[in-house]
Amino acid sequence: MPSWTDTLRFAFQPVVNLTTGGVAALEILARPETGDVLAQARRDPELDGNLAALAVSAAARKETLLPLHVNVFAATLADLGGLAALRNTVHEAGRLPWEVTVDIGPPYTHVPHRALLEAVAVLRGQGFRICADGVGDGDVPLRLLSDMAPDLMKLDASLLTRPAAVRGMRTLCEQLGALLSVEGVETERQCAAMRAAGAQLAQGDLFAPPSRRPAADVYVPALPSSAVATPRTGPSVRQFLRPAALLPATASAGQVRALLTGSPDVSGVLLVDPAGVPIRSVHRSRFLLSMSGRYGHALYADRPATKLGDPPRTVGVEATAWEVLDVVADGERDRTSDDVAVVDHCGRCVGVVRLADLVRALAENRVEEAAGLNPLTRLPGSDAITGEVDRRIADGRMFALSWLDVDQFKQVNDGAGFAAGDELIRAVGRALQGAASGSTRVGHIGGDDFLVLADPEGLDPLAASVLDAPWSAGGRTVTLSLATVLCAPGSVTDHRQAAACLAPLKQAAKALTGASWVLGRAGLPGHEIRRGSVVAPA
Repeated sequence: MPSWTDTLRFAFQPVVNLTTGGVAALEILARPETGDVLAQARRDPELDGNLAALAVSAAARKETLLPLHVNVFAATLADLGGLAALRNTVHEAGRLPWEVTVDIGPPYTHVPHRALLEAVAVLRGQGFRICADGVGDGDVPLRLLSDMAPDLMKLDASLLTRPAAVRGMRTLCEQLGALLSVEGVETERQCAAMRAAGAQLAQGDLFAPPSRRPAADVYVPALPSSAVATPRTGPSVRQFLRPAALLPATASAGQVRALLTGSPDVSGVLLVDPAGVPIRSVHRSRFLLSMSGRYGHALYADRPATKLGDPPRTVGVEATAWEVLDVVADGERDRTSDDVAVVDHCGRCVGVVRLADLVRALAENRVEEAAGLNPLTRLPGSDAITGEVDRRIADGRMFALSWLDVDQFKQVNDGAGFAAGDELIRAVGRALQGAASGSTRVGHIGGDDFLVLADPEGLDPLAASVLDAPWSAGGRTVTLSLATVLCAPGSVTDHRQAAACLAPLKQAAKALTGASWVLGRAGLPGHEIRRGSVVAPA
């Protein structure tokens, strides 16, 4: 009688890094030719665990070096307390546990949470990575999601049309130290929307459909330079992660050579200890040059590969792209092309970053920033400020958005001349920039109009430094008007609504005499006059 495994096949779908355009991993999907073994697995934890082990065996037969994702139901983990069959198969296949991510999927109803969390801790202790799968359409409680602290969250395809929810999940991922992935992407428009909402990884037929053979070549729409968000501290290194080629520190030079010659896209190999901590870094070109020299193979083939490696360059997962560049710049000049290993809080390697990816993305971003600067003040335009407003809204942060301009600026220009007017605008821009501190952002949106985004506690010193200063143009005394709207979490949904709240406050400030400042709160009527005098009726 044929076994159910005789009619079971597996398909592979790439998990794509939306920044580098490379394949970050392969998800292995069970595809039964007859029957519904997945429905049986939902009711039978032992069968579900065996399916995960068979998935790894299928990947081993295809000789793929890419990291793997295997699926299990939450109830399976809670019932088994771990995945012994998976652990044994990973060892037999010559793979390392930290190259395998366990995608834990719903349903979670009636699953004992304590048992599930204990099982997750066992898997994590063995080195496996944890992914919360099907988030957004399943029944996983947010509290449990937070307690699991997964390395990755995969959002269900139903959230592709809900970018606000994706932005919210990105915020949660940042707090938990997780990456964010979306599933089911089929169109370039969906891909662009998910990038803008903060997704870092994605799967779907747009990139490559599930196939019988692992695919490393995928289609990824061109990444707009503006999609790589660059706050003052720089983009996160997580955006540039590539899979690392890992071998045990005990590997011989011959094993490293076999891996490199069989995988032309691999730029280097990291030798790791049993805990997954990088010990030595083997650069492709330097290693093969040593092996190809006279007597090189005879001398080194059976010797430990560590003899031909260098100390690894590492950064933590919380590092920025600029910090990676500092690591490269501080090292030996002949190692500038080496991959930099990215390690988690335990020191285990989670991937590598390539210098070329960082330089290209940061250069494109600088070009984009330069194109958006106002030529008069060299301050960013409205797009930079409104984009940051949307990020703070998504993060649930309270903020103050202010509009500042020069009173009667047309008369100033007409009376003192445009050169004096331009110099006044430049001086106001310099003063705002000088008064800005911490997370305050200043933008020049044209003419005499400026936008200022700040934390509420930074408002008073900024307003005093600008409004109390004596201003003049061509010998004419000039005053400034400032309007501010305080936006508490949940009071506005995007930058457009914040700007709509600010518009009447600007009119109120302009109706006052002298240097003026009006402050209001989004969603609440009225405003407070902080500076300026009400014009008395004639």
